[in-house]
Amino acid sequence: MLLAELAQVSLAVAATSARSRKTALLADLFRNAGPEDVPVVIPYLAGRLPQGRIGVGRRSLGDPVEPASGPTLTVTGVDAELTALAATSGPGSQALRRERLRALFAAATADEQRFLWALLTGEVRQGALDAVAADALAHAAGAPPADVRRAVMLAGSLQDVARVLLAEGPGALGAFRLTVGRPVQPMLAQSAASVGEALDRLGPCAVEEKLDGIRVQVHRDGDRIRAYTRTLDDITDRLPELVTAVAALDARRFVLDGELIALGEDGRPRPFQETASRVGSRRDVAGAAAHVPVVPVFFDALLVDDEDLLDRPFADRHAALARLLPENLRVRRTLVADPDDTQARAAADAFLADTLERGHEGVVAKDLTAAYSAGRRGASWLKVKPVHTLDLVVLAVERGSGRRTGKLSNLHLGARRPDGTFAMLGKTFKGLTDALLDWQTEKLTELATDDDGYVVTVRPELVVEIAYDGLQRSTRYPAGVTLRFARVLRYREDKTAREADTVETVLSRQR
Repeated sequence: MLLAELAQVSLAVAATSARSRKTALLADLFRNAGPEDVPVVIPYLAGRLPQGRIGVGRRSLGDPVEPASGPTLTVTGVDAELTALAATSGPGSQALRRERLRALFAAATADEQRFLWALLTGEVRQGALDAVAADALAHAAGAPPADVRRAVMLAGSLQDVARVLLAEGPGALGAFRLTVGRPVQPMLAQSAASVGEALDRLGPCAVEEKLDGIRVQVHRDGDRIRAYTRTLDDITDRLPELVTAVAALDARRFVLDGELIALGEDGRPRPFQETASRVGSRRDVAGAAAHVPVVPVFFDALLVDDEDLLDRPFADRHAALARLLPENLRVRRTLVADPDDTQARAAADAFLADTLERGHEGVVAKDLTAAYSAGRRGASWLKVKPVHTLDLVVLAVERGSGRRTGKLSNLHLGARRPDGTFAMLGKTFKGLTDALLDWQTEKLTELATDDDGYVVTVRPELVVEIAYDGLQRSTRYPAGVTLRFARVLRYREDKTAREADTVETVLSRQR
């Protein structure tokens, strides 16, 4: 497939706000794509590079070059060139990288240059998100959209499903099953304002502790044990203590969902940033494990032995979990059989209070009859946290003054729009420790795309959890509201910008 075809569709998708029109445009594109094109086309449409970060920003792109008169670049050819570019290192590599980029842009038409520039600087903003692309793929192949979405959840990759579906047809979707060693997208929770609201919405349910840790999915097949994050990254080699704990279990084949958390000597959770840094560290793993050990705490069983439990009620899945794990490896919980029982409601509120006293961040109420909706933020799990929080994306940052001179301090915060762009909600520099200020200065410098000497614009990739006291109307910001007394709680490196809270979620908090 020519890159020009992709660039033209990208422009058309960006020009419409109608989901149905986006779906139709993408479906036509997928019909014309070969199986070899799909692993490149899908991430490009979402503004992602299959290679991840390749060290190219606005400064690397240099001055504009004369565009080519006609299209010759293919998507697979561009992908190969960017792979080679990412591998370029050593003495003289910067000059060589600039030379290769210049040659690539010289071979591109004007439309292709605009698309490449947006792709390489993180500025593809067209609303071609994975959910739209999955529906478009279903239309292109004549497959039921629900079947495609389920296959994507089980495969953990839209590209893998697209490659098989376009090559073999809808009948091939049945091959995507829960498989030990292949992570699935985790089930997510919606929010409720209180335990009482959660009980009213769910009916009979379990109320479980919500730990302030890192989501982990553990797969075991005999002696082979693997651990994956919520973004499906394999982190097994960083967690020897997790492998040891799992290897000690009697069961030999399972898939479990849970959290990793670092605890202090008093049994209370250590700051989230310590857990996140520990899980993210690849250096001196043995030393890190000794200094900040993490423990797994599980709350769901997706597969045990050869039995796929995804479609079984949560009550059955938890029963399987209880048979498999000792109590100290399971999340604490209380059952509410009758939500209309005042004593049961009081006990659930008391459980939340006790959970907070133990240093955890809240509770999750779970419908006992619900299946595991992999990859979806379903209404059958409701999280209750006493502090108003939002997961927002850093859009820009202001240079500090006074004791923060030389640091990047005041964050510009945005919520996600349906089309994949972001609406700014306000700014904050509160809640930042000196260590966190140093960390964000280094991180945001890496993500910088523009700098006017005061405001540094960054690629909208970094998610930060913000606490706030309320919302107030504001004509200054595009969503019409701003955050009152916003302060930084922590950075969420385990989340992508696509998982940040939406403008719709923010506005719903006003009601």
